[in-house]
Amino acid sequence: MNSIALSKRKDFAAYRATWVFAAALCLLILQALQAAAQMMPNTFADLAKEISPSVVNITTTTVIAGRADQRPRGIVPKGSPFEEFFREFEDRRRGNGGASRSSALGSGFVISADGFIVTNNHVIEGADEIEVEFFSGERLAAEVIGTDKNTDIAVLKVESEAPLPFVSFGDSDTARVGDWVVAMGNPLGQGFSVSAGIVSARNRALSGIYDDYIQTDAAINRGNSGGPLFNLNGEVVGVNTAILSPNGGSIGIGFSMASNVVSRVVDQLTEYGEIRRGWLGVRIQDVDEDIAESIDGLDRAAGAVVTGVPEGPSKDAGILQGDVIVIFDGHEVEDVRDLVQTVGNTEVGKAVDVVVVRDGAQVTLSVTLGLRDDEKLARADEPDVPEDSPKDYEDLGITLSNLTDEIREGLDLAVGLEGVVVVDVLEASEAFEKGLKSGDVIVEAGQEKVTSLAEFEEQMSATIESGRKTMLLLVRRGGDPRFLALTVQ
Repeated sequence: MNSIALSKRKDFAAYRATWVFAAALCLLILQALQAAAQMMPNTFADLAKEISPSVVNITTTTVIAGRADQRPRGIVPKGSPFEEFFREFEDRRRGNGGASRSSALGSGFVISADGFIVTNNHVIEGADEIEVEFFSGERLAAEVIGTDKNTDIAVLKVESEAPLPFVSFGDSDTARVGDWVVAMGNPLGQGFSVSAGIVSARNRALSGIYDDYIQTDAAINRGNSGGPLFNLNGEVVGVNTAILSPNGGSIGIGFSMASNVVSRVVDQLTEYGEIRRGWLGVRIQDVDEDIAESIDGLDRAAGAVVTGVPEGPSKDAGILQGDVIVIFDGHEVEDVRDLVQTVGNTEVGKAVDVVVVRDGAQVTLSVTLGLRDDEKLARADEPDVPEDSPKDYEDLGITLSNLTDEIREGLDLAVGLEGVVVVDVLEASEAFEKGLKSGDVIVEAGQEKVTSLAEFEEQMSATIESGRKTMLLLVRRGGDPRFLALTVQ
């Protein structure tokens, strides 16, 4: 009996220990769930109410002027007695002497009580009129203070009798992957709209050297461009700029330019009306593993190797081709993008120490930064291309060449045929979809005869300057002509 009683007591003790452990485990799980619930907001309503008055809808209007000699080409011949009739018909149809108006929508947000507003450059680029609609329904005309194409940021200004509600920039560097964010704007022209999500990734680069995007799954659609991305403190941590989508709508991959980039741009635009970025004056490339192994003094694949030193600050300071820039103004250089961004954010005219690896040793040089002029640099970097060499027109998705005797003979073209020949067509382009093929000869662009790439480019520029979005091409293939229109802007 005693042994049986002892066994029962042991079984009971083991059962009680198991029960206590299970209860403790349940308590821990419950506490974890409660902590998670405390981190997850029950509602974004209070935040939305607080920040909505600072968010604006932006409507732009562009006047597209018609050509004075515009007529339905191919319908009536020039000089025909019906020509004037058709021109008057077209003018009445278009209104205002052939001119038409095009509108676009976007978003923005107020950053000061006196009416400074931030949006995307692509929202207002080329606009003749800009109107800002506030959450209250008030509408005000806006003027452009300054723009920066490199970061796609623009600053506008409105005049208001009363102080305007505004928001401040937060520190985007403190935004963590997984943090809650809220996007506001004017998606698809639907008016003020709020969407919520998380920070999906940081430091995304899309196409520019100054890119620093926050990726988010908060719904961002067309019309959200220029709108703010808020943290839960109501601070702007990004400017909604782009989406990745196969169908043009949100699939949960949106990109907002980080506020720490935007705030620096905004400060310069409001103070100077332009961007003043530092310029080092070197041509550089990344250091890969093979380059690092082949250069004495480098212990890892980091820095930027100098491939050229044109006239400028670096040449004056003694930087040489083959040097590897490893430290700039006390900052260790990771790669080309890192160096370009760091230099661009440094004050123009500042003398900085640049450490380079040369002949297996580190050399420190003092460089006084110049002012970066992207347009001048782009022209300087353009290679000398022979007149008859093919030229890529990436926006159109085609490669063209002047007609040479060799090309004419190879394609068996008529001796008197003039124009520019299509060398290649990208399969993902509008030109490919509309049937343009290699070997086609473009004989007219913008309803004007073209005999060279220079004349083709003149007509393309004239089309863009006139405000038209498409350029009409007359193409000959095997002697048969056909028209097609390509989007130029």
